Amino acid sequence: MALLSLTASHHELDLDALERLSAGAHSIGGSAVAACDVITGAVVLATCNRFELYLDVDAPLDGTGVQHATEHVARMVADASGVAVDEALASFRTRAGTEVAEHLFAVASGLDSMVVGEREIAGQVKRALETAHADGVTSSTLELLFQTASRTSKKVSTQTTLGGAGRSVVALGLDLAAAELPPWHQVRAVLIGTGSYAGASLAALRALGCDDVRVYSQSGRAEEFAAARGVEAVTDLVAALEDADLVVSCSGARGRALAADAARPGAERREQAIEHVLDAAAVVRARERAAVRAGDEPEARPTVVLDLALHRDVDPRVADVEGVLLYDLATLAAHSPSIASDLVAQARAIVDDATRAFEETRLGRAADTAVVALLADAERRIALEVADVVALREADGETVEPDEAEEIARDVRRRVHADLHRAIVAARAEAVEAARAEERAVVADAQALADAAAGTTPPAHPGPVPEPAAR
Repeated sequence: MALLSLTASHHELDLDALERLSAGAHSIGGSAVAACDVITGAVVLATCNRFELYLDVDAPLDGTGVQHATEHVARMVADASGVAVDEALASFRTRAGTEVAEHLFAVASGLDSMVVGEREIAGQVKRALETAHADGVTSSTLELLFQTASRTSKKVSTQTTLGGAGRSVVALGLDLAAAELPPWHQVRAVLIGTGSYAGASLAALRALGCDDVRVYSQSGRAEEFAAARGVEAVTDLVAALEDADLVVSCSGARGRALAADAARPGAERREQAIEHVLDAAAVVRARERAAVRAGDEPEARPTVVLDLALHRDVDPRVADVEGVLLYDLATLAAHSPSIASDLVAQARAIVDDATRAFEETRLGRAADTAVVALLADAERRIALEVADVVALREADGETVEPDEAEEIARDVRRRVHADLHRAIVAARAEAVEAARAEERAVVADAQALADAAAGTTPPAHPGPVPEPAAR
């Protein structure tokens, strides 16, 4: 048996690519277990910025079974999401054995989040297991893995202050924006995007008391999104920006969008390829309109723009527009706990300890068969030796009473068990090392398959987001 994980997150992909990849995430776990003989359990963790599959694989020592499982799941993801099989396979990083537990425990503890220390992921990890359990597609090993992840997350939360310091990207952004905004019940907000991140942003705004939210999407999905959530959809972004106090952009859109000057009354509506969903010209135009409309009234309130897209939705030059404050992911990362801090080091130590304990428990199970065989052999040896001693004494004309026979058995058992302890320790060590060697081969084989699909070597894990340059 081997633990295998296929993970794709904000480290490698943008929000738009992640959302496409995870389009059919809810059905992948059950389908994988039902359709692939070597997969005995599956848990799917799908959030705004990660799509991860955790598999319990009954694979042969040469790793062929794991390669089969990896490719099979990639095909299922491709079919469900509409992306090419090679693209799906290349999007995932493959982990096996110890790396699986270490990664999941770090994820559950907020150490792998866009904003280090955010706590929402802990609940998402717990719900992922609950869903898989309800669907009947977990295994005892996966149950132990995810339960340990939740316990580790809780320990990080109670033994460090990381959870109190860390916030979700949305919560941190809204917290920073609040200093420049009216009371939340007076805030007029525009939400750009209709994906899962947009849904999380809307929920966070409502929790703060902001109910005046309008939704824009250049994909045309704003009306459906808005109708399902009781907010207003808009088609003219510039008009919506005129009286907006807050703009939250998280579409991750690519390709074509309306040019800003095409939104002017009477202008020919034309499409042209642009680099950003919200450009500086659109913001300038909206501020000019607001000023004209205000007339002699006091100067318009500032507009705060939160760009939560991994690859900028908002033109950085928006920050140069008078009366506009722009916060992007680099700005938010600068306000999150430093990943080099003692606080995070404490949390990492808890994760490392939990990983070692989990692996000792899990890999120790690999020795169960050998240990059971040793125990059975020991009992046979004890019975034979006791019988030999009793027979020898009876041959000398002695009568061995039941209590004497029991005393003989206790003496033999103590001696045999002393030898047995050493044999069990050796057997466990041998079995654990064999399991680790197998898993090293498994992850190498599975990653080679993904690298072949990508046509590249895997990229190095990115470091911390740099501080934004002063504007």
